[in-house]
Amino acid sequence: MSGYPAEQPGFQVVPAAYVLLTRDGPSGPEVLLQQRGPATTYMAGHWATAAAGHVEAGESVLGAAVREAREELGVELDPDALEPLTAMHRTDPGNPAPIEQRVDFFFTVRSWSGEPAIQEPEKCVDLRWVSPAVPPAPMVPHEHAVLALLAAGQVPAVVTFGF
Repeated sequence: MSGYPAEQPGFQVVPAAYVLLTRDGPSGPEVLLQQRGPATTYMAGHWATAAAGHVEAGESVLGAAVREAREELGVELDPDALEPLTAMHRTDPGNPAPIEQRVDFFFTVRSWSGEPAIQEPEKCVDLRWVSPAVPPAPMVPHEHAVLALLAAGQVPAVVTFGF
């Protein structure tokens, strides 16, 4: 066995794309967040990045970011407009799920076509523009960590969470 994850039974790393739509608000920079609805299987009722999701088979992380923004917000993004913010390597040591680790790619974007609106009302019950320094509670913990770094102006290229 060479040690590649595909050859190790039970080990998976799942990539995901997170898109922070950003704008200049009256008191400074703002990001668009969604409140997760009751039909979601993960952190229902929590606030989260307005557009995010797993990279599908055969899809690039940029393609996933564009797709998620379209599916969740009804907006069209130019992949070239996506600005890499950070990559987060995370785990949840208390979770017995077969997915042990994730790599989340966070992007910001300042331009898009269309007006952001809830597209999946069973999964999202509210959208809100907020300062990254003062997000609503409760918030998905690993996403809150990225917003705190963004608010402090100290976002490293790679962060870890849960290790």
